[in-house]
Amino acid sequence: MPYSEQRVTSVRQWSDKTFSFTTTRPDNFQFENGEFVTIGLKTEGKLIARAYSIVSTNDTAHLEFLSIHVPDGPLTSKLAQVREGDGVWINSKTTGSLTLKYVQPGRNLYLLATGTGLAPFISLIRSAEVYQQYQHVILIHTVRTTKELAYRDELQSHSHARFLYVPTVTREEFPVNQRCSDLFKSGELFALRNLPAADPAFDRVMICGNPNMNKDMSDYLEKQGWTMTDYHGVGNFTVEKAFVLHHA
Repeated sequence: MPYSEQRVTSVRQWSDKTFSFTTTRPDNFQFENGEFVTIGLKTEGKLIARAYSIVSTNDTAHLEFLSIHVPDGPLTSKLAQVREGDGVWINSKTTGSLTLKYVQPGRNLYLLATGTGLAPFISLIRSAEVYQQYQHVILIHTVRTTKELAYRDELQSHSHARFLYVPTVTREEFPVNQRCSDLFKSGELFALRNLPAADPAFDRVMICGNPNMNKDMSDYLEKQGWTMTDYHGVGNFTVEKAFVLHHA
């Protein structure tokens, strides 16, 4: 059976639009940091399921997910109501294009996220493996309001010396108001964190967010001589096309 029912073990509300929750982990459930899995709820015997990136690392006993709340969404409107002890159905198969095998090793790894596109990058950042492959790991997370900066305290206090966190907020007063893609394209990002300009010969990029940002950044990088990972081989940037930011 591809799905098994797991129990919610905690829920955290980040804003009126975003929340995260943890669940028990199915027996023999294996995944790579950065992957996603299909999860869902049963209503009147019918399973409503969507793809969710896994926030927790693959060596933890629980699973963790980050979600947006769409008021009339067939899944998230109900998922936003779950509490500790409630059941959530989790598929046994994981996949995704934001694991370390989807980009070549290099100098600096840039993680560009909007909204809940942050989820797979938390998994990567929490693992030791990513710091063995890159000199610096730079996360740029863009949201509309400050409250939507999920995991902000954890990211700001991250202990690894080679991790850099750049939160940006577009609709409120905040030190950085530009979108992650604009910061990268303008070069302001590198000046902001005293980094060399991103170079496809040395650096790598992962992208996860709303479809417009994904396409905008992908088009920009390809025009600048970067190569996307696809069936031809592993390149110097990758984007999660299957992950839908605004879960229904």
